[in-house]
Amino acid sequence: MKTLRSALLILLSALSLGVFAQEAVIRKNLAERLPNLPPIDEVSKTPVDGLFEVRVNQTDIFYTDAQGNYLIQGSLIDVRARVDLTEQRLQKLTAVDFKDLPLKDAFTIVRGNGKRQMALFSDPNCGFCKRFERDLLKINDVTVHVFLYPILGPDSITKSRHIWCAKDKEKAYLDWMLNNVTPTAANCETTAIDRNVAFGRQQRINGTPASFFVDGTRLAGAVGVEQIARKLAEAKP
Repeated sequence: MKTLRSALLILLSALSLGVFAQEAVIRKNLAERLPNLPPIDEVSKTPVDGLFEVRVNQTDIFYTDAQGNYLIQGSLIDVRARVDLTEQRLQKLTAVDFKDLPLKDAFTIVRGNGKRQMALFSDPNCGFCKRFERDLLKINDVTVHVFLYPILGPDSITKSRHIWCAKDKEKAYLDWMLNNVTPTAANCETTAIDRNVAFGRQQRINGTPASFFVDGTRLAGAVGVEQIARKLAEAKP
């Protein structure tokens, strides 16, 4: 048994050294051949023989061969399981613990019993956000924490401030998003909106709408009602 255990340890050590050596080759060759490539955060094996994942800028994913001779940008799809492995990986990389969301800087919209929860980063001038809000009307028993996230220009900032300073934030927001009723001008402390923008940049929220669920996953864009309902059903803290 001791001999077998020792042999296994030697084999594992050799494999580990081989992986480290392979990673070093990829890092060296890509850095030399693509000097404009951002610093590589991580190199890891994929389920495809000879194909490696190269991660830069925290969440940007490329693929390369064992020698760093080729660089591929795009989705890696497991056609047997019908799973987008790149999207699956991005979900893990961009996950945000729901309890870490600064909910004090959001307002809530409660539908039905509100027992399910999600967070939404929304720009008042985002057409996709307006479509998303119309779809959310079809979802019941949910609490939506709305973070005003004005990234589309000065008018987005103005509208966000007026919504945040309204006596009824939910009404002012939905009147605008659903019925194009311009928010009434109002003044108050609006540093919460600045904090939302700073938080969003830190978490690489590059567009709106962006939704977060209690299991830490996120959805980007105005996804359909079925996908929202499925995520709410699946998401568990």
